[in-house]
Order: sequence, then structure tokens, then C-alpha cells
Amino acid sequence: MLSIIIPTLNEEEYLHTLLEPIANQNIGEEYEVVITDAGSQDRTVQIAEESGCKVVSGGLPAKGRNQGAKAAIGDLLLFLDPEALLPNGFLAKALAEFRMRSLDLASCALGPIEEHWMPRYIFPKFFYNLFYNWPASLLDTVYPFASSFILVKKDIHEKLGGFDEGIRIAEDHEYARRATRIGKVGFLRFGKLPLFMRRCQKEGIIKTHLKYQLCHFFNLLLGEVRYDIFNYNFGQYKVCHSGNIYESTKPTFVIQSMWTLAYYMLLILGFISWLLFLLALTPKLIRFCLKRLIFKLHRVVLIQRYSCAVQIQRIELPQQEDGYSRAESN
Repeated sequence: MLSIIIPTLNEEEYLHTLLEPIANQNIGEEYEVVITDAGSQDRTVQIAEESGCKVVSGGLPAKGRNQGAKAAIGDLLLFLDPEALLPNGFLAKALAEFRMRSLDLASCALGPIEEHWMPRYIFPKFFYNLFYNWPASLLDTVYPFASSFILVKKDIHEKLGGFDEGIRIAEDHEYARRATRIGKVGFLRFGKLPLFMRRCQKEGIIKTHLKYQLCHFFNLLLGEVRYDIFNYNFGQYKVCHSGNIYESTKPTFVIQSMWTLAYYMLLILGFISWLLFLLALTPKLIRFCLKRLIFKLHRVVLIQRYSCAVQIQRIELPQQEDGYSRAESN
């Protein structure tokens, strides 16, 4: 059975866009939806109960996910963020690849939903590919990433002791990296999970992604973020009904050009940071690549030996049959 766990806080305007697609998923097995609410002051809990969800008390995302896992009855857990928008058939494909590859924990690629509020000359899909999807796919067994969609076996979650509730940001990545010590972790490649960019809409694309890059550097050099040094809040982002959050400022051509230049400078800075990061992981990556190369070469040699043995048998069998026929004629 699959248990879908969603941490919430004041999500009445977005929750229905997630719950309705979940109800339309045809996964061919029983499932439950567990809402872990952190004390919403709106109709979040009422909407969840009306939709037939199990509701338990939560907190910050790490605590909410842990509380949801305790209340879940499924042997397979899916930790899902409320910003997600599940396309038809998404869960069925995810479960099929998860089981086909015999994974213990998996995440997937993310695809930002392009909305009308996004400024011109910005390519959020390329940004996500460059700084999340491509590195996560390349380093899935060496330095895994997991965000917004985490599929894990319940026994693995319990062995890990759940998410570290002392971490303020990127606790999901740390959770996946700990899982590599006791299970098989992978990155699903069948498709991308669409996400609403609410944090970017509220705080700004540059500020949000710069915060992520600084957090990445902090994790790499100093470890996990256990203090709120990045002012990373939870649950305060609502739908913007004004149409375009930039309309009130009406930026001039000069301001728009400066904004775009700053964005591309951030892209360059992030690209350099990933190059440095890959250089730091070079010894481990080399060992990993060599192991895969040796495995593939060994497999090729075995296949060639097997094919040669089959060919020899095919040659010897007619000769033996000719010998038997000659002996019988004599």
C-alpha cells in the first residue's frame, strides 16, 4: 500500500490542485493521503478532511513528514510537497520504475510551471536542468539530491530514523544521502514533476536561487544548516491574484536590463560553483566511473565467451551426428 504524505500550512488555495490530480491517478493499488498540518489558520484542514484525507498534527517539513510516516499504514511512503501538480499517470510510472530498478529510495526531476508573472528573458526550465536535474541524474549514486517528491520504503525510513528535524533547509537532500549507506538510492528518469514557483514569485527568482546556491556551498564546506541563517520560511506563500507581481513597479528598460544581467551573472556563478563541486568529488567520481567501466567490460567479455561457446557447440554437434550416422551405416 502507498501512503502519500503532504506537509501543509495555510494551503487552502493550492491544496485542491494537488488532491484532485491524486484522486485521478490510476496506480492499480490501494493508497492513502496523510496531511500533516502545522496549525493552519485557513480551511486547509477542512478541505483535507472533505477530500477523505487522514489529518495529523505536523510542524516544519521535516517534523511533518516524520509525523505523517508514523501515522501511515502503507509499506511505501511518498513525501510530496503541496506545490506539486501531478500529471495523469505520473504515480503509476514512478512506481513502475521504482520497482523495476529495485530501489529503496528515489526522487525525480522537477519542471517549473511557467506562469505569466515570470519576467522576460528568464528560462526557469533551463535553470532547473542546469542546477538540479542534470547534477541529480549524474550523481544519483554518489551525492544524491531529493526534493518535492521522495519515494521510499517505510522500513528504510524507520532505519534512518526519519528526517533530521534540527536541519532548517535541505533536510530532504541530507535524508537521501544518509539512505545511500543502507539502501539503493536512484533518480527516476521517466519524466519531470511540475511545480508552482511560489517562493520565487514571492521573494524573487534571483534571491531564491542565490539562497539555494549559498546553502549548497554551506552544505559542502560546513555541513548542514541548523540555524535560520537563510530566513527560509514555510507556509507563507499564497496565490498572487494581482496577475503580475511586477506590474506595480513597472520597470523601465534599464531596470529590466540590469535585472536580466544580474540573473545571468547568477547563472555563471552557479555554474562555477558546480564545477568546483565536481572537482571536489573528482576522486570519488573517477572510482565510480572506473567501477562502471570495469563492470561493462566484464559483461562484454562474458557475452563474447558465451557466444563463442554456443558457436563451438553448434559446430561440434553436426560433426558428432555425422560420426553417429557413419557408425550406424557400417
